This record gives sequence, C-alpha cells and structure tokens, in this order.
Amino acid sequence: MLLSSADRTLIGALRAVFGANPPARIGVAVSGGGDSVALLHLLTRCFDDREVTLFAATVNHGLRPEAAQEAEDVARLAQQLGISHQILHWHGWGGRGNMQDRARRARYELLADWAKNNEISMVATGHTIDDQAETVLMRLARASGVDGLSAMAERTPLSGITLIRPMLKQSRADLRDYLRRQGLCWAEDPGNEDLAYDRIRVRKALGVLHSLGLTAPKLAQVAANMQSARDALKQQTYSAALQIAAIDGGDVVFALPEFRSLPDEVARRLLGQAIRWVGGGDYLPRRVPLQAAVADLSGTLGGCRILQQKDAIRIAREYEAVKSFQAAPDQAWDGLWRLAGPFTPEHEIRALGAAGLAQCRNWRVSGRPRASLIATPAIWRGDDLIAAPLAEETGIWRAERVGGRKDFLASLLSH
Repeated sequence: MLLSSADRTLIGALRAVFGANPPARIGVAVSGGGDSVALLHLLTRCFDDREVTLFAATVNHGLRPEAAQEAEDVARLAQQLGISHQILHWHGWGGRGNMQDRARRARYELLADWAKNNEISMVATGHTIDDQAETVLMRLARASGVDGLSAMAERTPLSGITLIRPMLKQSRADLRDYLRRQGLCWAEDPGNEDLAYDRIRVRKALGVLHSLGLTAPKLAQVAANMQSARDALKQQTYSAALQIAAIDGGDVVFALPEFRSLPDEVARRLLGQAIRWVGGGDYLPRRVPLQAAVADLSGTLGGCRILQQKDAIRIAREYEAVKSFQAAPDQAWDGLWRLAGPFTPEHEIRALGAAGLAQCRNWRVSGRPRASLIATPAIWRGDDLIAAPLAEETGIWRAERVGGRKDFLASLLSH
C-alpha cells in the first residue's frame, strides 16, 4: 500500500525517537486498542529486518470477557506482519484495592519479565500526547509537584529494561486516521466511556478546556517544562549527596547540619531517595508523609527508620519490615544482601533482632545504633546465632550490600 505524506511524517517522527543505533530487538506492548495497533504497524515500517527484530506481547488481565478475543486479534495481526507474539496472563486481582493501579503495575512486571526472557532490552508502548495531557491534569488535581507534573518520560528504566514511549508527540486522532488509511481494525475498550474512572472524566473535560486554549500540546509542553526542572533538581540533589552522604553498613548517613541547610525540595528528594534505596523499593514515599519526615527527621517510612545521631541522620532498614525474611546461604537476603563465610546446609540468613544483638558483646564498637543493627542480616542455625557481620567483625564472615555509594548516587539521577 502506498504511503501518504501524513504516513511518511508519522513514520519519520517515530523512527527518529530511536536514534541512529536502535536496539537489535525491540518489544512492543499491544493491547489491541487503536494507539498500540498503530504503533505496531508503524514500527514495521520504521526498520528493516536486518536492522531490528520486533517482538509483540499482549497482557490479558482477565478483567473483561472481551479481553481474550482482543488478545487473539492482536496475535493474528502480528502473524500477518511476521512478528513473534505472546499473550501474557495476569491472575492477581482479588477484588480489593485500586484495580487500575494493580493492573498497571502487573502489566509492567509481566512485560519486563517477558522482555528479559526474550533478551529484549527495550519495550515500546503506545502512549500519545493525549495520554500525556490527561496525566498532567490528573496530577494537577492531586496538587502534585515537579515530579508529578513531569508526567511520562519518553524513556523510563523498568526492572532492567528500558520502557520507551515513542508516540508522546502524536495524537490519538492522527493515529486513527493512519489506521483507517491502512484498512486496519482495532478494539475499543468500553471502559473508555466509564465516567467512574478519573482518567475518563479528565478526557471528557479536555474537550471543554480546549476552547480556553488548554490543549493537549500545551499540557504536554507543561510536562516537558517540568521534566527540565526535575532534571535540574536531580542534579542539585546529586551534588548535595556528593558532599554530605555516606554509606555505612547498608545505611545512608547524612551530615546533619549540612542536611538542615539544604533547600526543602532538595532535602525531600535526598531523604526520599535514601529511603527508597535502603528499603529496596520501586517508588519514593508519597509526598505528604515524606515532607513530614523531612521536618521531623525521625520515625518510620517506606520500611526504613530515620534515626538522628549526634551530628548525623541515619536511614536504616526497619526491623519490622524484615523480621520474617529468611534466605539460604546462596540467596540474597532482603533482595539486597549477600553473605559469605563457612556456611553449612544447616545455616540460614535472618535478621539479627534484639535477641541476636544481645549475644553480640562488642556491637558498640561498630558505631552503629541498636535500631539499625537489629535489622541487619545474621547467620543462624535454628535458634543459635552463628555470626552477625555488621555488629561484630570476625574476619570469617562478611556481609555485602548489593550496590554501594556509587549505586546510591547513581540512583539520584536515574529515579
């Protein structure tokens, strides 16, 4: 089929997003809706087979009876295009909590696992400029700060892969026009008309706001402006960390006087990232409790303890968050710690706890507070404490936290 000038413009804009050296294998998340179907079809015209091999995946959340058929329709389209396709199933919805948020997280987890299993380093999604505008409005309604109003980035690290949104400058209308020109069909989710969802109400409101000049491109420009501001704040936070942050036994420690002198936004970012890093979480704590933590510099948040020492603030793991964790000698405890020493099959790794610390006569020599040490990994044989490397150094047993100061500093720029 001949390409129109509009088709060539779309293809050129999409190809430019991937740069001069795209990955050899690119995954495409295809729900069956118009945006993702257009993305898949356009990508087949952006690259030749010698340059890039495309793979497609559809997540069936099992929440709508039509979803199975829509996934099969995508599979047929992928076969027609000569693209490998896989349907990923989610069975995790128990009827409680925020369904949309749970489904979104599950979708990304499934896509990341699928990509890594297929040696795919980049997965493309069909988010458009309209999605970006809706996200800005939704976050504005929540009184979000710079990060929230930055909305969706073009590229986002996700569990060891890169999530790319190459159509953030394209509109839904233009993509549907493309589909019609190509004679392609797509599915319409009935949820797109359900006003019970915030995003759908915002979508309807955009039609009214358009007459006031508040258009999708202008809201997307707001997101771009906020992304520039966010990047500048990240750099300032990184520079502050270089001066005042240290890593001690897996804890992040800040010089207290210098921390108190930081601008509020930088202090909030620095403390939030320390909590995320120490706790091994995927997300920063929510803004309101984090602001309260910056003001008090005490308490618990995100599975961590905020401890004030003489001239320092220490962010340590919270014992309650890890007290039930167990790991075999060859496993990472808490997903973050590797221990080495003369293990036997009877040994296991558990939190030191108060009972374990009571058996460490010289723990004060470590200089680490009790609240921090009880949440550190120790080697046990049943109820017998064998070693607590972070409380008492023996030279025989070692505990190493995955990633050190360099990893923490890098996280300030990447999250």
